[in-house]
Amino acid sequence: MKNTTELKGNWNEIKGKLKQKFALLTDDDLLLAEGKEDELLGRIQTKLGKTKSELQEIISDL
Repeated sequence: MKNTTELKGNWNEIKGKLKQKFALLTDDDLLLAEGKEDELLGRIQTKLGKTKSELQEIISDL
């Protein structure tokens, strides 16, 4: 998966692609707060029912 700096830098683009691919994700689900990247990824994992490695693969493929 992209490192935290890459994730932050491209977050708006990644967020849009995730919302297109998974319509059940909301802006609240994808809110990236400073220092809470792990919490964000955990929220997305729970909402999509994916493992951490599956989620990492999805994000890397975007």
